This record gives sequence, C-alpha cells and structure tokens, in this order.
Amino acid sequence: MEFKDDFFKKVEKKTKVNKDTIISLAKKLQEGNMKDEKTLREVITTLSQMTGKSVSKEKEDKIIHTILNDKVPKNVDKMF
Repeated sequence: MEFKDDFFKKVEKKTKVNKDTIISLAKKLQEGNMKDEKTLREVITTLSQMTGKSVSKEKEDKIIHTILNDKVPKNVDKMF
C-alpha cells in the first residue's frame, strides 16, 4: 500500500511527526522481531519520543513482559 504525500502532510499536521519518522517506525515494526526485547524497547522509545509522552522504566518493563508472554489482548474491546 502506497501513501501519497498529502496523507503524510495531514498526519504530520495533526501529530507533529514527520513522514520519515513514520516510515522508519513502520519498517522497524514490519522487519523487527516483536519477541525481541531490544526491538521492543526501541519501538517503545520511538513511540514515546513521537508522542512526547514519557514512559517510566517500570511501565516499559511491564509492556515488554506483557508482549513477550503473549498477554496482549487479541481483541481491542478487552483492552479497556
């Protein structure tokens, strides 16, 4: 699926995240081993920087533990 620059401009305007950062994160998610702790930490750090939200070490560890132990709900309804 190919996105046009207009799409990225709209996203950047709303999120302040540029096209290169979005593409870089998408590649990392697509090519990365999501069962690898290092990859997960990189993704969490990138998302934290993109959103301007800090993630404590404890929260990061909890997220990683949840993913590595397949405790992530398959259904979004169960997350809330």
